[in-house]
Amino acid sequence: MYDFVIVGGGIVGLSTAMFLGQSYPDASIIVLEKENSVAFHQTGHNSGVIHSGIYYKPGSFKAKFTRAGSQSMVEFCQINEIPHEVCGKVIVATKESELSGLENLYKRGLENGLKVKKISAEEVKEKEPYVSCLAGIYVPSSGIVNYKKVCQKYAELIQKQGGKIQLNTEVKRLIKTSQEQVLETNQGTVKAHFMINCAGLYSDRVAQLGGVEPQAKIVPFRGEYYELIPENRYLVKNLIYPVPNPDFPFLGVHFTRMIDGSIHAGPNAVLSLKREGYKKTDFDLKDFAEVMTYPGFWKLVTKHADEGIKEIIRSFSKAAFVRSLQQLIPDVQTSDLISCEAGVRAQALRANGNLVDDFLIIHDHQALHVCNAPSPAATASLEIGKYIVSQIPM
Repeated sequence: MYDFVIVGGGIVGLSTAMFLGQSYPDASIIVLEKENSVAFHQTGHNSGVIHSGIYYKPGSFKAKFTRAGSQSMVEFCQINEIPHEVCGKVIVATKESELSGLENLYKRGLENGLKVKKISAEEVKEKEPYVSCLAGIYVPSSGIVNYKKVCQKYAELIQKQGGKIQLNTEVKRLIKTSQEQVLETNQGTVKAHFMINCAGLYSDRVAQLGGVEPQAKIVPFRGEYYELIPENRYLVKNLIYPVPNPDFPFLGVHFTRMIDGSIHAGPNAVLSLKREGYKKTDFDLKDFAEVMTYPGFWKLVTKHADEGIKEIIRSFSKAAFVRSLQQLIPDVQTSDLISCEAGVRAQALRANGNLVDDFLIIHDHQALHVCNAPSPAATASLEIGKYIVSQIPM
């Protein structure tokens, strides 16, 4: 019998286990991960950006946790000698119609307590010489890191505290009693007094196994990327983002310098036909049928039909993808880009067609379920972990 069991060995599950070990040094803690390594899915396919929190509604979990997390993540990396860089980023308006959105984003940054700065097109060029724009915002607190390495350090610290990480272990069934949570897995039964569900792409299903209805379904969106060929990396110095479309729930294609020096361009956002569908050809009948029969999905499609069609076109047309990138950097050519690994975002969607726009943490008897923690959860992972531990009724 364990005191705590965490389902999911991604960055949120590991952060939570680490803070549990700090808060309850005598407690027995186990993390169950169905893959053969931690940080295998969302975390392992992350763009590596340390986000500032500029985009999020003031007062929301995302805004508070990301702003604090951008600082605590940098401090964690400094203490543990994990390569990282606070390089800053520019958000740019490339046409007149985006200037009001840029102004609104600037005001939101100030509301969220960030040291954001309006900069002219000429000042943008001083930071990113190949960008073409009308105006921009400079966000100095944004940075880059390899979140897999962060997770490896989390895992190391968990084990030093006496916690256990059990790989290749998938939860199949959950039985609740008044005293314990009984998790039946492919590796046998695990019993614990308290369970924390950090299962990411399967968080809603794990909640349902525990008799909890999260009032939202995880819909997987694949984000596809290209990478600049090494000889053309000079086109991007750090992080270059467009003004997001306020009527569409994704940020739009952008340029990201990774901590290894490579430059990624993207992502688009298309429905994945499998919860862990990193390739266009990946398909799972259960996952697909679940989305197709969910009323919320069709309401979302109706609401964002125009933008959704553009995303699908970009998925199948490299030329269309490149045209989107050329709005930021006109010098980018099709021959400059090679395909690279995609990621899948676990996005919670309500039956009314609205995406859950904040982190969603559901309380249950002797359990907590983290049912929506897409980007910027990696940046905010230390803050989310601390918060989850503070919510445990002990």
